[in-house]
Formats: sequence, structure tokens, C-alpha cells
Amino acid sequence: MIDTGVVTAQRARLEASGTPLEGGRFLVDAIRAGLGNGWQFGAQALRDSLPLWQGAECFVDHEQNPGSLRGGRSVRDLGGVFENPTWDEADQAVRLELRTLGPSAGLVEALGRAMLAESPPGVRPRVGFSADFLFTAHERVVQKIVKVFSVDLVFNPARGGAFVRALNSIQNQVIEGGAAMAETTVENSSPQAVMSSGEATQVRAQMSTWILEAGLGAARLPAALAEHVRQQFNGREVTVEALNQAIDAARRLAAALGGGAAVSGLSGLRGMYDTRDQLQAAVDDLLEAPRDPGMQNLKAARLSGIKELYMLLTGDRDLYGGYYAERAQLATTATFPGLVKNAMNKIVAEQWALLGAAGYDWWQKVVQVEHFETLNQVTGILVGTVGSLPSVAEGGEYTELSMGDSPETADFAKYGGYIPLTLELIDRDNTRKLRQYPRELAKAGMRKISQLVAEVFSANSGVGPTMADTGALFNATAVTTAGGHANLRTGALSSQEWENVCAAVYNQPMLIRSAAGVYGTGPKQAVDPKYLLVPRELRLTAMKVVYPYWENAANITSENQQRGELGDVVVVPEWTDAADWAAAVDPRLSPGIIVGERFGLLPEVFIAGDELSPAVFMNDEHRMKVRHFLAVLVQDFRPLHKNNVA
Repeated sequence: MIDTGVVTAQRARLEASGTPLEGGRFLVDAIRAGLGNGWQFGAQALRDSLPLWQGAECFVDHEQNPGSLRGGRSVRDLGGVFENPTWDEADQAVRLELRTLGPSAGLVEALGRAMLAESPPGVRPRVGFSADFLFTAHERVVQKIVKVFSVDLVFNPARGGAFVRALNSIQNQVIEGGAAMAETTVENSSPQAVMSSGEATQVRAQMSTWILEAGLGAARLPAALAEHVRQQFNGREVTVEALNQAIDAARRLAAALGGGAAVSGLSGLRGMYDTRDQLQAAVDDLLEAPRDPGMQNLKAARLSGIKELYMLLTGDRDLYGGYYAERAQLATTATFPGLVKNAMNKIVAEQWALLGAAGYDWWQKVVQVEHFETLNQVTGILVGTVGSLPSVAEGGEYTELSMGDSPETADFAKYGGYIPLTLELIDRDNTRKLRQYPRELAKAGMRKISQLVAEVFSANSGVGPTMADTGALFNATAVTTAGGHANLRTGALSSQEWENVCAAVYNQPMLIRSAAGVYGTGPKQAVDPKYLLVPRELRLTAMKVVYPYWENAANITSENQQRGELGDVVVVPEWTDAADWAAAVDPRLSPGIIVGERFGLLPEVFIAGDELSPAVFMNDEHRMKVRHFLAVLVQDFRPLHKNNVA
């Protein structure tokens, strides 16, 4: 690698050292200050890099394409993640905590613990950590660490590296830059002796034993199958890839003989089903819930009713509401409340879609749905309010543009309740009633949103909520006046009055600024309303207005609708005034109403219940709770119009 004296980007792999902590955690020195392979790593540059090490992954072996800045990695090789980077002043090192997780976590932890156990140094395999990162340098002095790729557990890290006291490997380094790669050995204060061929053979044998036992321990195969896999590697060197293949074959055999027992391994499950999958499929079938994707062809035993499920999982023959392992007929991590809750939520989602197809989701046409990450107050935002750009003379100054603003706000509200799943209902095996619960919850959630949006038009005797400009949402005051919206008329629904309303919406001026002298001075929004909102009593009238050939030329109407030349009729089930109607612009062009959701647009279902639950103790019932966080915000009056007919 040629040093030109300019700042260049380089990539390095430097060995790290570590000490064990409690419960699958290790302390690792990722990099130390000093000279490495001709590159000078200063303490300040390393201290500045601390945030980059947070969340770095630990894989078993380096990526296969080290010349690329984004080499491919396999999730099955993930063995942990590094956290809590600190600077150790005494050792002049970046110190990290390794928390083992992922498909290869068992291998990383087992090797680490075994390597740190008391044993003669000569029989320890050359295993250690290798930090992989990108940095910039000038005249062989590191200026800045730019990106940390990973800190990986590797075999033979950079010539002869080995665990020396707490995962400490000798400090050999591999430096990469562009297409070139250089590998050099740096002196260590306590270098390890070079192994003889006999010692190397002994190391590989010990390494194979550790890999084999760690993999089989993580796989949780039946004892006979585990021994079968162990015999396959008798006298052979064990690699992770070969062991995964053998475990996969044993897993397939176990599934064929035992109906899909729960088996995991270093590479995770691949297209196999476990006992929990079969149970969830059986519960879904019992409650008539849709199965999860990929589970449609899974064979599951048919449950006779909710009582059979409860007894199988809890062994609670006396209906105390507890769990009795000695009597439970299924040993699984799945719980009765958890399985039922999963099925319930799927039924809610299915019923939500059915209700929408039946027209209960009319509000989705006239609102913009937004997701929020907190329950903080929602603030309106108006866009596209600059109007047109003014001209700037040659050499002249640019003038400030008057940007639109929306001071409208809305708070999240929490809606919900619970339905008792009593022990009496379970004992009577009233599965049919249980099936209806989530459907009612879905309907209640859908109708709540429908009610909240409908009230935007009907609140306060039909003029809607009061806006931040002190005017009612719907009023007939000129827009050149503070609080004036000019979006309220009194004409009955007819073709001519619909045209009048469309023209009024089209001519609404965009907001420039809420200040005297600029009210209503913006350019036209130039958008016609798309939706005609009516009560059920006006549906036929509305269809004849919006679809002028409804009675005599349905085919022409269809063609016009396909070309998008006409609006659409929306029936609002909550409206009780048989004569009032409204208009709304397509929210994709100009959103006037925002429906905010925090944890999803659909209501969430939870089930609580065990022998320690007060409801179980006091009322003999599991409780099925539904929770819904919603916020409805009117952020702009211009896309909306109302006709309150006397």
C-alpha cells in the first residue's frame, strides 16, 4: 500500500481482547492506542469514535467479501451485539460489553467460557476477536474512525492470534485499502510460541469438540438424534456449516417421526413447524380466525372446544385459574391467554376488512391517516402555501416568502374496555360466544373512528369545532376576515347547488399567513371536491347529482367514473339530519382532517389472567381488554364545505 501523504480512507481489522462478565456477557477491548502495522492510532481519535461502537454486531468469522464496504453477512452467523462503549484510560483502549444473542450465540458463549477455563496454553486453539472498521489517515496517522462494521470471533486471527487471559489475542493486524491488502505481524509483549504440527492437530480436535457440543446443546435435539449426529463426526473435523447440515437433517427426521417437535440450532428453523405453530393453528381453526401466512397447509389436531384447549395447557381441572404442570398435557412455552389473544387479533383484522368492504370505512376516503411515535399533542401542518414565486431583478435582493402555518392541535384519546372470559364460560365450553367477542371489538373500533370523523361535520349544531383562528370550522364569513372560512351554505342538494359548492371550494384562497392584511390573499387552491357526503336519506338524490345518467344511461356513468370526471357519493351512518350534506377534497391532494394512530389503526386486544390476577381471584375470569389510541385533527378548513339546510 503506497502512502501519498494525503488523507485517505482505509479499512482495518485489528485484534481485540476480552474478559467475561455474567450471563452471556464479555468485556472486550476493541482497539488500543499505539502503532499498528505502520498506522498510528492516537487516543483522541479513539475516544472520538466511542459512539460508533454502540450496537456493532459480533459474527462468527469475517464477511466473505472484505474488499467491499458492504460485504454480505449471514444472520445465522450472528453471535452477539456490543454495547456500552467506554474509554479505559489505564489501558488506552476502547472497551465494549458483548451481549451474546442470535443463532450463533451459543457457540460464541460456549467457546468463550471454554477458552477462559483453566488449561495449558499449548492446547488452546487460536481463536480471538477481530475488529473490522473504516478510518481516514494522513501521513500514516489516523485522523478519524469513520465506521465500525463489526467485531467478529474468528479462528487464527491474523497469524497466530490466540486467547490469552480473558479472550486476549496477540496483536497482529490486517489492514485493507481499496483493492490492495497487506498483512503484517506486530510484536506482542507476551508472544505465544509457534505450535508444532502435533500441537496444531490437538488444537483442531479440541476446537471440533467445542463446536460439536455447543451446536448440539443449542439444537435441543432428542437424545437419540443428538447421539446420531455426534457419531457422524467421530474422528472428523467439525465445521459450523457441516454441523448445521447434520442438525437440519436430524430436524427433518424428527419432524417426520414426531409431527414437528420444537428443534432449533445454529442456523435457526428453516421452513419447519414447531409445537407452538401447531397449537396456534388449532386455536385459529377453533375460533375461525385466519391462519398466519405459511401455515395454511400445516396439519393440526382439531380441538373440540375452548375447554379442551384450556385443560390441555393449564391442567386446571378444578377451575382455580392457575397452571398445574403435573396435570397439563402439553409442555410448551405457549400460554392459553397468549394463543387466544393472537387468534382474537387476527379476527379483529379480518372483521375490520369485512366492515370496510361493507362501507363502514367511509371516513378513510376523506381523511389522511398518520402514524405517530409518541402520544404528544398533534400539530397541524400546511404545505404548498407559498403560492407563486416572485421575480427577482438582476442584482436585486431576494424577498422573504410568506409560508403558511397551521396552529391547529389535537390530543390523543384512549378508548377501550374489557370483556370477561369467565371460568364458567370455559367450563360450559361456550366457544361460539367467544368467537363473537373479537368481531364485536372490531366493529366497536371501526364505529368509534366513524363517529369521531362524522362529528367534525355535525358538532356544535352542524358548524363543527372552533378553529384556532376563533372561527367555527364551517361559517359563511368572508375569508378576508379573521376567522372567516366562507365554506357554509344553506342550499338543498341539487345539481346546481353541488356546482355552486364545487366552485366555492375551487376558489378558496390558500393560506399565506394568519395576519391582518393577508387574510384570503393567497392564490386559488384550484381543486374541486371529490366526495359528496350525505346521510342515508339523501343517497339516491346524491347519486343522481353526481352520476347524471344514473337512471337512463348507466353505461355512460360507468365510463365517466372510470375516467375520473365525476365525484363519489359517501354515506355517513352517524348523521341524523336528513337534509344536511357536505363536500370534501381528495385528502391526497389537500388533507383537511387527520386521523392519528399510535399503536395501529386497529384496536389492540390483550388477555390477562393467571392465579395471581385479581380478576381471576375475585371474579373467576380472564379479562379480554381492548385498547385504542386515536387523535382526530382538523388542520385546514379549505378542503371542506358544509350545507346546513334549513
